Amino acid sequence: MIIHKQYDNGFEYIEIKNNQAEAKIALQGGHLFHYKAIGKPALLWLSELAYFEKGKAIRGGVPICFPWFGKHKNNTSLAQHGFARTQMWEVVLEEEIDADNTHIRLELKTNVDTLEQWPYLFEAHLDIIIGATLSMALHVTNKDTKAFEISTALHSYFSVSDIDTVSIKGLENCLYFDALKVETFMQHKDVHIQEEVDRVYSNPSKTISLLQNDGSVHLQQEGSNSLVVWNPWIEKSQKMIDMTDDGYKSMVCLETSNVRDDARIVKANESHVLKVTISQ
Repeated sequence: MIIHKQYDNGFEYIEIKNNQAEAKIALQGGHLFHYKAIGKPALLWLSELAYFEKGKAIRGGVPICFPWFGKHKNNTSLAQHGFARTQMWEVVLEEEIDADNTHIRLELKTNVDTLEQWPYLFEAHLDIIIGATLSMALHVTNKDTKAFEISTALHSYFSVSDIDTVSIKGLENCLYFDALKVETFMQHKDVHIQEEVDRVYSNPSKTISLLQNDGSVHLQQEGSNSLVVWNPWIEKSQKMIDMTDDGYKSMVCLETSNVRDDARIVKANESHVLKVTISQ
């Protein structure tokens, strides 16, 4: 079942249900903000104070960061994490593959607004497959006559029952850049969140596992040699207007990405695909 809906303010989204899972995708940002497999807890964290309004990014789910990640290198007045999160994406394919799997494809192309922020011609499409597992693939094609650089992420917010019980496997012996300390370190063991964390891990395992007392989540990454781990912790949560003061306790971001040294050069008429498959 695929149903197009909207909130009272006109904010549009798609609701998907099949024999294995249910999901909701906002057309603004091509933003998956809900996924729940049958018989399992909701996979994605969504802030109780998240905005569902035109021009405002949604706090939670899986925001699409494109064509840059974090602050723009040369113009900090431009939106954090690029323009894709607040652009309207077009649904170009709705396919009920079978009773267990649903495929949605959304597309974003160059427009007047994107050209003002990033002077390149491009086409991006996002393939989302909803089933017993969740698959997301961001395809970026260079439609220009010159190469461009992209720094992207599937900025996944995962729901956890208690941040104190979380451990993350697959990052051992990886170098990471600590954005808070502006230094690079080596990860020697599993990652535990006990303070504010904002890190970019280089060359992680292709499978990353998020473990907690009541279950596990596994990410299989393709087209990515970096992973962002983020939790705002106490002080930053209190400063964020679209997050409750204790929101940090029930979420952690593990972001399949092309960030820092993993940014990609896409030549004219070529494409890059960033993909994650998530299972519980």
